[in-house]
Amino acid sequence: MSIIINLDVMMAKRKMSLNELSEKVGLNLSNLSILKTGKARAIRFSTLNTLCKVLQCQPGDILEYTEGDDDESEEVD
Repeated sequence: MSIIINLDVMMAKRKMSLNELSEKVGLNLSNLSILKTGKARAIRFSTLNTLCKVLQCQPGDILEYTEGDDDESEEVD
């Protein structure tokens, strides 16, 4: 199983930069970049909630399940 993170797609739809999203969500750039590039292993529900609030979307707009190999990734707060 693989979880695809479509944060970059939602940011493009909202015409929002990584810096702007970082300020609005309260995550530092490096953690947000890890999430955006799909290298994150985990995400807190509170972070997902804030991302959805700021981007005005649903969790399913950001996270997508696909069949595939699990990747080694980093954990994000």
